[in-house]
Amino acid sequence: MSFPQKCRFVRLLIHVSQCAKRLHSTGSRASRMKYLNQQEAISIDEELFNEYKFSVDQLMELAGLSCAHVIADAYAPESLKSNKILICCGPGNNGGDGLVAARHLALMNYNPYVYYPKRTEKELFRNLQHQAESMGITVTTDCPDGASVEQEFGLIVDALFGFSFKPPVRDSFLPIMNVLQRSKLPIVSIDIPSGWNVEEGPQNECDIQPACLISLTAPKLCAKRLLNAQHYLGGRFVPKRLEEKYSLELPTYLGSNLFVKLN
Repeated sequence: MSFPQKCRFVRLLIHVSQCAKRLHSTGSRASRMKYLNQQEAISIDEELFNEYKFSVDQLMELAGLSCAHVIADAYAPESLKSNKILICCGPGNNGGDGLVAARHLALMNYNPYVYYPKRTEKELFRNLQHQAESMGITVTTDCPDGASVEQEFGLIVDALFGFSFKPPVRDSFLPIMNVLQRSKLPIVSIDIPSGWNVEEGPQNECDIQPACLISLTAPKLCAKRLLNAQHYLGGRFVPKRLEEKYSLELPTYLGSNLFVKLN
């Protein structure tokens, strides 16, 4: 082996060793990471808004972008039976994250189709809907039936309810929840699997069991009830001082990644 080849080989070994150390550090911190109860999740959001002066639309853009990157990592378009994705959006901030994710996914070779039944007159949400539709994304109030979902789509994104949700599900959302509960397609839930109690998890055996959960900011307690699911952490925006105040022990985001895969 020539001297330049030896140098390159040594540099490669050093790089591999550094990557292994970073991955070990990330795994160890992930095992110590705090899982939030509902009040802690609410308090952290309030501090981000009030003390750190993040705006709602700023955090929503960061969260939705993280979700799109997670989906691209976990379910590449070519790995799905169809690159058409059903994104189910609720009336609150969780639904806003879904609308943002839809827009970014449209730029990543996916074909998002948004079910958004309960609209709000808030300018932020009207703008998010307008932005999605301006990119050619269908945003509809018509609940898709189970058969067409199984036939047309390759993936479902559940952005119906966030950490402020308290069971039971309202009657107007029962049709789409029935579709999600019966579907054989992989479901990616944003922050909370819809219908779950934020702390206690699923309420009965019929509740959805997502194939992937994207926790935002920090995982909520219900994430400990996941069964055979991929689990990601997204939302690379938490100030260090806030992380320390709540003893979050967040894992290290590698390189320029917007997410960490927890399992």
